[in-house]
Amino acid sequence: MARENLVAQLRQSDEWDFIVIGGGATGLGTAVEAATRGYRTLLLEKYDFAKGTSSRSTKLVHGGVRYLAQGNIALVREALHERGLLRRNAPHLVHDLKFVVPGYTWWSQFFYGAGLQVYDLLSGDLSLGRSQFLSEQDTRSRIPTLKTDGLRGGVVYHDGQFDDARLAITLLRTLLDYNGVALNYLPVIGLLKQGERLTGVLARDAETGETFELKGKIVVNATGVFVDDVRRMDNPKASAMLSPSQGAHIVVDKRFLPNDSAMMIPKTEDGRVLFAVPWHDKVVIGTTDTPVEHTSYEPHPLEEEINFILHTVAQYLTPAPTREDVLSVFVGQRPLVKAEETESTAALSREHVISVSASGLLTITGGKWTTYRKMGEDVVERAIQLVNLSPHPSITSNLHLHGWTQQSTAAPLDVYGSDAASIQDLPGANILLHPQLPYLEAEVRWAARYELARTVEDVLARRTRSLLLDAIASMQAAPRVAAILAEELGRDTTWQQQQIEDYHSLAAGYLLNHESTADSSDRSKKVLSNA
Repeated sequence: MARENLVAQLRQSDEWDFIVIGGGATGLGTAVEAATRGYRTLLLEKYDFAKGTSSRSTKLVHGGVRYLAQGNIALVREALHERGLLRRNAPHLVHDLKFVVPGYTWWSQFFYGAGLQVYDLLSGDLSLGRSQFLSEQDTRSRIPTLKTDGLRGGVVYHDGQFDDARLAITLLRTLLDYNGVALNYLPVIGLLKQGERLTGVLARDAETGETFELKGKIVVNATGVFVDDVRRMDNPKASAMLSPSQGAHIVVDKRFLPNDSAMMIPKTEDGRVLFAVPWHDKVVIGTTDTPVEHTSYEPHPLEEEINFILHTVAQYLTPAPTREDVLSVFVGQRPLVKAEETESTAALSREHVISVSASGLLTITGGKWTTYRKMGEDVVERAIQLVNLSPHPSITSNLHLHGWTQQSTAAPLDVYGSDAASIQDLPGANILLHPQLPYLEAEVRWAARYELARTVEDVLARRTRSLLLDAIASMQAAPRVAAILAEELGRDTTWQQQQIEDYHSLAAGYLLNHESTADSSDRSKKVLSNA
């Protein structure tokens, strides 16, 4: 649906049942939950869908091995159940992935093997596969680049892998399929009240400047690491709910992990696990857990985070990646619920929390991608109680998400599911955006026509994953993306040039200079001059 048609619905509606603020995993999950139950649902996003944390995960749909080690059985069981549902409801986006845990002592192999068997049991009927012990030879065959000095064997277990931003767009399409309305670049700039009671939101279209007073029976604050900002819009004296942290990831060439198995390092110096995961023919390595005082839509890695990742993975892989091998670096911030009794964000719970203010603002925070559906279900159930909505049962546990298909399609169109054939009919279906990227020009047109992509960044960062896979290649592809978008959206050459400059400035933050992450802008200027 065209954006202007969605905006027109804002002018025509008297009152929504649900107004959801935030277009990440939690907001989209809540909106889909509400719309599929038949409630009139509106979602508003300040920038683009999954612009923040929801496009910067470790790309895993998992129960959380670390939470099992902490003894949080209930959280692991719930997440494993949701993992299984998501694998069933979006088979075009969620896939089984084998993880190898190398063992360098007989004790570690036995310990992790036993723990992962508990992990299997907790997944029940929705298991993706059973874990098993590996011999030294089997471990080496699965991870050919693994250091072999002292290697005794390993354990293999199964978890899910996905493309986070593509799942977000799939949820957007699902929401629209069920007559919900969602708009990016339409921030909420104020809250409407009647007396002390919250009755809706004031929003402004960032593209046109038009403002809207939108009435809603319930307003849901699902803005991730920014929930406290919206809560203070409601009550300036509201205390902080979050102790946010950030996690950095690096992306390197597949030669560092040449087979299809991932590697899990079960214990690092900061008490986390570290993953090396094959993804879109590259390898994602992460993550860290660093407390941060300030939240940002474009967080940057700290030097110690990059050094930690490279130092840790070098203890296991040979050859090991160095700074020169990093194609892109990205950072996600986690909305960890505040816990005064601990100073370690690695120990904070990822369980979600729902709170309701005196005015009726419903805030949902915490959680992770794997449990997005359950979070949305819990929000809608709470909202029904709060404002006496007519109750309707949830159907999302068995809901086929947009594009659902069990037929396999070759990459890069596999993530579109049943829409892949339609993309192949568009101009540019056989033309690569860039020789170092897997994406097609037709995908840009599809993103503009059917996925509400409005900027070069929307296309290269989230509709495709070009920015994360190879930051420099994405910068070189930016002019062609701008030209196609201009054609699709009716923009002029001045707009195109501004888009290219804006994108190059953004992408500079994803480059890892050999001396300092802060100096990456120099590299971006060279790319711009050669583009």
